[in-house]
Amino acid sequence: MKDLFIVRHAKSSWDAPELSDHDRPLNRRGKRDAPRMAQWLFEYGRIPDRIVSSTAKRARKTAEEIANRCGVAERLELNRELYFGDPESWVELLRNTETEAVCVMLVGHNPGVEDFLEQLTGQYERLPTAAIAHVELPVESWRDISIEGGGRLVTVQRPKELL
Repeated sequence: MKDLFIVRHAKSSWDAPELSDHDRPLNRRGKRDAPRMAQWLFEYGRIPDRIVSSTAKRARKTAEEIANRCGVAERLELNRELYFGDPESWVELLRNTETEAVCVMLVGHNPGVEDFLEQLTGQYERLPTAAIAHVELPVESWRDISIEGGGRLVTVQRPKELL
């Protein structure tokens, strides 16, 4: 059994229209929610063996907050496929994870995160910014994951639920 956390980046700012979508930073709410969600994950007790984030600034900052709070900053990788990649490319990324890794986290964007979650579990869940979904995958090796993964949605944590 493998644990997968699917994270939608924290809320981003639209204050600087001259910035490309890729370079938009977190806004005030995003800067508040990212640490709160990182603390929730730390208290939840599942520390990722591997964290892969989209290269977009807002996703990277969200992932950095989580990695730092969980004490695993060295496990953070950036991958452009999570910026606008499709669920199949996300599965391929997971297949390249070492078998010893039990828990992996992917940090990306909508609609990709919701589509990926739905395809893995057969359930649609709304993932607002900074939400974290925990999925159990019935595989012994990450190489065995498929897009129709038969995953079980364990929980979804949303920032508003922490207030």
